[in-house]
Amino acid sequence: MGADTVSDDLIKSIRTIPDYPKEGILFRDITTLLGDARAFRRAVDALVQPWAGSKIDQVAGIEARGFILGGAVAHQLSAGFVPIRKKGKLPHETVRIAYSLEYGLDEMEMHKDAIKPGDKVILVDDLIATGGTAEGATKLLKQMGAEVVAACFIIDLPDLGGRKKLEALDVPVRTLVEFPGH
Repeated sequence: MGADTVSDDLIKSIRTIPDYPKEGILFRDITTLLGDARAFRRAVDALVQPWAGSKIDQVAGIEARGFILGGAVAHQLSAGFVPIRKKGKLPHETVRIAYSLEYGLDEMEMHKDAIKPGDKVILVDDLIATGGTAEGATKLLKQMGAEVVAACFIIDLPDLGGRKKLEALDVPVRTLVEFPGH
């Protein structure tokens, strides 16, 4: 089956919730994709495919849905998994970075010993919109000496420009489906 068939099947497995979390937003909910064994498998396989057989040391997942996808991708690539979490959620010594949200700043962190300089890392999350979170995670990984091989997402909202932020950091972006708007 071709990439278009995979994309069409994945789009059908994603629920759209109007006016969530606020009026005018079309929330793209992947929990329906995750609950569909076939769609979940196809999404993970499609995220992994370009790096199958490559030496990837770590897969970094952004809290929370990036943990689900990142763990599956790491397993398929025989790589370790690094959780990137909101400030204050990790129990050991951490490194932290501030990142932009739609209305202000927040901070994310990872364990200081999670990445070794030179590690080849793939960043994973469910969706890229404005790119603030993914940009912050990429900068955090690079700050620790990682080579960010790629950033992978199931969904791209290209009208919001997040992909361009990562590409400006010399990080290739892989997405499986696109939705217009926000």
